[in-house]
Amino acid sequence: MNILLWHVHGSWTTSFVHGSHRYLIPTTPDRGPYGLGRARTYPWPDSAVEVSPEELPGADIDLVILQRPEEIDRAEQWLRRRPGRDLPAIYVEHNTPKGDVPNTRHPMADRDDLLIAHVTGFNQIFWDTGATRTTVVDHGIVAPSASYTGELDRLAVVINEPVRRGRVTGTDLLPQFAEIAPLDVFGMGVAGLADHLGLPADRLTSHDDVPQERMHTELARRRAYLHLCRWTSLGLSLIEAMAIGMPVVALATTEAVMAVPPEAGALATRTDTLLDAARRFIAEPATARQAGAAARTAARDRYGLDRFLADWDRLLEEEVCGSR
Repeated sequence: MNILLWHVHGSWTTSFVHGSHRYLIPTTPDRGPYGLGRARTYPWPDSAVEVSPEELPGADIDLVILQRPEEIDRAEQWLRRRPGRDLPAIYVEHNTPKGDVPNTRHPMADRDDLLIAHVTGFNQIFWDTGATRTTVVDHGIVAPSASYTGELDRLAVVINEPVRRGRVTGTDLLPQFAEIAPLDVFGMGVAGLADHLGLPADRLTSHDDVPQERMHTELARRRAYLHLCRWTSLGLSLIEAMAIGMPVVALATTEAVMAVPPEAGALATRTDTLLDAARRFIAEPATARQAGAAARTAARDRYGLDRFLADWDRLLEEEVCGSR
């Protein structure tokens, strides 16, 4: 099957293009948001092929994966075919709703020409999609090669743009955990975070835009993983940290309550409970290792790549065959 999709969310797309199909990835000279092309920091198979907008009108395409509302018009402009009308289309919703939650209307609400595939059950019940058909395909990850050692008495966090996003990503909670152990914050746009929070450099170190494989290696050396996001779909970095074997200290919000079993660490809405757990993991490496082993089992059982790709194959077959 030939599938057109834009490179939007790096980790999710990395998993998706590991399937058995041919994936056409729009690429423009500026490699901007609508022409990013193949990943530079994630390993992708050769079946993910870069295509220019000029090549798309005559391209053999079986289905279009949409991930942003404006992609419908852009796809029609580039393909000279309308997704949902001339080609089967699935809209993948990665994000929790914004605005008037829980009454937020989805931009694809009340449509009969496409299917919305949510990446979490939480998203499905919180978005108002009206009469549009919906389903859920839980995340899946390419299992990290790194294995947990926890040798460093430090806490790891992965956040993109923590200064701009602020309370959404729980950035304001970091100083409390920095009192327990030094923090290592990985992600895009993390430079200058210590200064922003008024923390000395020895309590918070930023690691900006580190390649994924190296980031996984560094995460594995830290004692525990912090997931302090108040409002996010489900960060794949959380699942990856669990798959590495890291114990988790997480806010019990959105889909995290389904992803993190109690034995994998601490899951709570009270920061005191999470702070106590972080102290315990720093002080008791054996306890951290035991929780990390449970986290690894849970992540690989529920979010394995084979299950993810099998679920998508069934859905793709249903949508393409059902449109004929």
